[in-house]
Amino acid sequence: MSYQALYRVWRPTCLSDVVGQEHITKTLKNALIEEKLSHAYLFTGPRGTGKTSAAKIISKAINCEHAPVTEPCNECAACKGISDGTIVDVMEIDAASNNGVDEIRDIRDKVKFAPSAVKYKVYIIDEVHMLSTGAFNALLKTLEEPPKHVIFILATTEPHKIPLTIISRCQRFDFKRISAQAMIDRMREIIEASHVHVEEAALSLIARASEGGMRDALSLLDQAISYADESVTEDDVLSIIGAVSQQLLYDVALALNEGHVAGGLEAVDLIIKEGKDPNRFLEDLIFFYRDVLMFKAAPQLEESKERLLTDERFKEIVEKLEAAWIYNVMEQLNHFQQEMKWSNHPRVFLEMFIVKACQLKTPVNASSSTELDQNDTIKALLNRVTELESELKKIANGQVAAQADNTQTKEVARSRPKPLQSSGKSRAQISRAKGMLQKATKQHLQSIQGFWPQVMEQIKEQSVPASAWLNDCKPVACSEKEIVLSFKNEMHRDMIDNKFRDMVEKTLATFLNRSVTLIALLSTHWEETKDAFLKEQNQLDADNGEAPASNKEESPLIDEALKLVGEDLVEIKE
Repeated sequence: MSYQALYRVWRPTCLSDVVGQEHITKTLKNALIEEKLSHAYLFTGPRGTGKTSAAKIISKAINCEHAPVTEPCNECAACKGISDGTIVDVMEIDAASNNGVDEIRDIRDKVKFAPSAVKYKVYIIDEVHMLSTGAFNALLKTLEEPPKHVIFILATTEPHKIPLTIISRCQRFDFKRISAQAMIDRMREIIEASHVHVEEAALSLIARASEGGMRDALSLLDQAISYADESVTEDDVLSIIGAVSQQLLYDVALALNEGHVAGGLEAVDLIIKEGKDPNRFLEDLIFFYRDVLMFKAAPQLEESKERLLTDERFKEIVEKLEAAWIYNVMEQLNHFQQEMKWSNHPRVFLEMFIVKACQLKTPVNASSSTELDQNDTIKALLNRVTELESELKKIANGQVAAQADNTQTKEVARSRPKPLQSSGKSRAQISRAKGMLQKATKQHLQSIQGFWPQVMEQIKEQSVPASAWLNDCKPVACSEKEIVLSFKNEMHRDMIDNKFRDMVEKTLATFLNRSVTLIALLSTHWEETKDAFLKEQNQLDADNGEAPASNKEESPLIDEALKLVGEDLVEIKE
């Protein structure tokens, strides 16, 4: 086959061709010209950033007939032999398929022999993190004190998997992701030399879709050239990578912001008909909103945008979308993206996201809510002024005693807890918990707490995720038919309440020999509910004319606390 892929044809042949890694190429050039080479190098970084290419360039430069040089000549017999793979002294080994101890021992036995055709033996071990523990141990001694004619170059995308004993014996270079602009400049050189026309928007889209990998960018460019008729357009690239157009993202963003459900669902239908991946569409939306936030925060930083080109419509949308609303949408995007990974019906979750996002509180509604809150505050202040004026009149009429009684009554009313600020579902759970506390007993709670570890073990056998969601909760109150679980994390509470409620209730029933109903509360809501209940009980006793007791046995408030949580968790202070 005579045709070669673009990334192979345009693979760097000298360090100057390695794109976006100037901090590494400068160091290596100086080391080559000054002949200060290390016996072992470790090249790390994302895929397609030039690690293996740089390793081959170094192997040519140190064995070039004109050495010492900063760049290989690529003309001498040594350079040509290394390039076409005919010189056996330079070996490129794939650690993924040669990861055993025997392969490394074979290398260890051969390094002591002098090179046959060039000055240095070079071992390039790609994806070195795939070596087994035994293979790493076999490599240690050789890597620490190799013969003078041997150089090791290790390359990996996952340096954290390499033992520290190996890393400490190497000179490490971290290859970084290549910027979009650097990739665009390199692709311009290639298409000019190849006499191909590619639109600027298409180049930009390829660069951003490659996520910092030059090899990925050239592979996409090669595919786009084969796909296109005369010139490569933005639509051609969109068809290849499965992404949606920037204009469609604009339309969806505006539909969500305006609460236009039909418009959003029409976009979903179009995406599915065109064969686009719903997961990819959600990912594009996440990056779109990310770009909007970055542009709102720092419009001067063009490089902060990973996926989009800045046009006039983009700037108009940035002005329309409020940051607070975007945060809410991105939370929903993250939630539905996670759910979609485990679903066989991604379209359903995508449509659910559209409906949910359209129902989120918009900035307009938020401002209206603020105005309503301000109006309520003003009304409350006016009512208070009226009350004070009335009290002044009573004092003037000599009704001091009556005023004192009224003051006490108002103080009692003010001391009563304010309604909990929570969602409608949480308020329903809180209301149920308040009713259950009338019947809760210490004996029931202690019984539940006694076998709670066994409950957790049994739930873990049924569902590991359910056990994980239950990790931060604990039983805090229990009656004959109901049990309250207190959660520290709202998401954990919601997952148990929505997905695993039946499992938990059935498991508890097997231990209790009776059915119980689960009430899931946040720990903050539980504390407020418990305090409110105890204060109400104390106030009822006071209203009934019972004098406050002087010790814990006579205090209704303490009695209720002991009844709910037991003596071990109650501390009485005078």
